[in-house]
Amino acid sequence: MADILTVLTTTGSSEHAEALARGAVERRVAACAQINGPVTSVYRWEDAVQTDPEWQVLFKTSEARYGALEAYVREAHDYDVPEIIATPVTHGSADYLRWVAEETAPDAAAQSPSEPPAASA
Repeated sequence: MADILTVLTTTGSSEHAEALARGAVERRVAACAQINGPVTSVYRWEDAVQTDPEWQVLFKTSEARYGALEAYVREAHDYDVPEIIATPVTHGSADYLRWVAEETAPDAAAQSPSEPPAASA
């Protein structure tokens, strides 16, 4: 079984969040992505404390595809320094984790699309 990761990024609009999610899944660098927001982010940028609404995108991918996912997010993101944080999945449904690994396999594009084990990703 491949090592599975969740990868988090944030962006400033729901439209951009959806574009990031859709692009990652279309490129098979993520099996699925969930969008949550708006959330309120408080951070220091350019010597000032900022408070802004953001949308979180949580990608599910294999460790083997992390580099390709990070490269895609960096290229497609609208922030100068996008948040890209990967967390290993230590436990999960074997069927679901297998599906994530299959959907993100480099040769998956040649295979027929599969459904996630459950209706929700």
